[in-house]
Amino acid sequence: MPYRAPLSDLRFLMHHVVGFAQVAATGRFAEATPETVEAVLTEAGRLAAEVLAPVNRAGDTHPARLENGVVRTSPGYAEAYGAMAAGGWVAITAGADHGGMGLPLTLASAVNDMFSGACLSLQLNPLLTQGQIEALEHHASDDLKATYLPKLVSGEWNGTMNLTEPQAGSDVGALRSKAEPNGDGSYAVSGQKIYITWGDSDFQANTIHLVLARLPDGAPGTAGISLFLVPKFLPDADGNPGARNSLSVVSLEHKLGIHGSPTCVMQFDGAKGWLVGAPHKGMAAMFTMMNNARLGVGLQGVGVAEAAYQQACDYAMTRTQGRTADPATPSIIGHADVRRMLATMKAQVFSARAIGLSCAVAIDMAYATGDAGWKARAAFLTPIAKAYGTDVGVAVASEGVQIHGGMGFIEETGAAQFLRDARITPIYEGTNGIQAMDLVARKMADNGEAAFRLIREIEMGAQSARAALPDVAEDVWQACESLREATEALLTQDLTDRFAGAVPYLRAFALVLGSHFHLKSALVDGGTGPRAALARVAIKRLLPEHSGLLAQTRIGAEDLYALTPEDFAA
Repeated sequence: MPYRAPLSDLRFLMHHVVGFAQVAATGRFAEATPETVEAVLTEAGRLAAEVLAPVNRAGDTHPARLENGVVRTSPGYAEAYGAMAAGGWVAITAGADHGGMGLPLTLASAVNDMFSGACLSLQLNPLLTQGQIEALEHHASDDLKATYLPKLVSGEWNGTMNLTEPQAGSDVGALRSKAEPNGDGSYAVSGQKIYITWGDSDFQANTIHLVLARLPDGAPGTAGISLFLVPKFLPDADGNPGARNSLSVVSLEHKLGIHGSPTCVMQFDGAKGWLVGAPHKGMAAMFTMMNNARLGVGLQGVGVAEAAYQQACDYAMTRTQGRTADPATPSIIGHADVRRMLATMKAQVFSARAIGLSCAVAIDMAYATGDAGWKARAAFLTPIAKAYGTDVGVAVASEGVQIHGGMGFIEETGAAQFLRDARITPIYEGTNGIQAMDLVARKMADNGEAAFRLIREIEMGAQSARAALPDVAEDVWQACESLREATEALLTQDLTDRFAGAVPYLRAFALVLGSHFHLKSALVDGGTGPRAALARVAIKRLLPEHSGLLAQTRIGAEDLYALTPEDFAA
């Protein structure tokens, strides 16, 4: 069951729903003409379907392995990655000064959506490099940029980020890695990092690690952390890989999914590195990369959901079992419950994709204009795009297994791989609980201004749709009012109470926002076509969940803390 790039949905969303025309109209992205966008989407879709998707299964059944200190990658990965690098796909958003395309993040997000659906394990490699390129463009010295960016942009070298340590987990401030000045402008970096995605490979000439560590005078906690660039091979006078640095891959993690992606335990033993950004300001520099990655991970969830949906739909079209309500449709897609599952999956994918691309548009507009309103919108949408996109990836992949029935539990069908691969996405780049807490705390530090601005936009959209689509428009408007009231109540709570309801709040906001995009889609469809029918599924079947979710946000934390640790263990 081959993967098909969702070009129709991506084109439709960019041109009719998320406002990509605003991005193309800026001077910064004037080269993103309709012709360029179409060429990029079409060629990326071809590469995803014809080159990346065929190696996806091999990555699962023949995982990356460590042999005598060298990571051996899955069959076909070297060739598939080579095709990505040769086509310039690693550097789609990178500046032209170092060989990048300089295209909008929105377009890159659409490409990453397709590449993730085709082969998530391999797509993780360029995604992290893209984030490192952005971090270096914003924070590195000119010398570091000149040495490293051209090779990263070309795809000859790949980039990683090294945050997590065994004792620290998400509490980055508890790291123990240290960096000592060498006296020549470089530093000796020591420590161990875990969960390092694509920390090594056998098809790239060099791997460049961004490593969080503490200088001797660094204060405790995150305030004293600095960021260092530490290459696997030290570049020689000509910029080519030279002497091996004092770092190594200790082991590869044995994971539930994404088997083709080598997830490394990295050891740095006085490895030579260079400071990126100012001393003790490493978190600010690393967050440039992490925020890029958070949106990217959200769209990874969407990409896997798309692939899982496609396979489930293909199976439902051909599997015959039982008597259906429609004699003309003997396959299981004729059963009402199978149609319910497929319609729900398709509606969720559309909502999550629209939210992710809308976030990318806001990031592009903030970058192109410097406008504070766009910056606030981008910041507010990022945790929603990451958390909802990845939750949808897991939910849709799980439903895909269900549609396959017993065959979904059999590895040979491939349905289970999507679920195993997707399951990591709600965890990495900040768990979805952390995303939700960020949304209700840091992103509400403006007294909810960014939230209320977005709520007003949804409300106005519903009002303007009432004449053409009164039934569904009213549902969206009412849900938006409930969201407004819940947000007002949220702002009166202390942080512990907010955190207790943060995940339900984020989910409810995503459901309302996704319904808003479905409503816009239905209007473009004239209110009667297949997109309008799908909008009714989203608004009538999915949106009602917001009511129960918002009720949870008002409860606070008292009932949770009424249970003692001993009660939980009993």
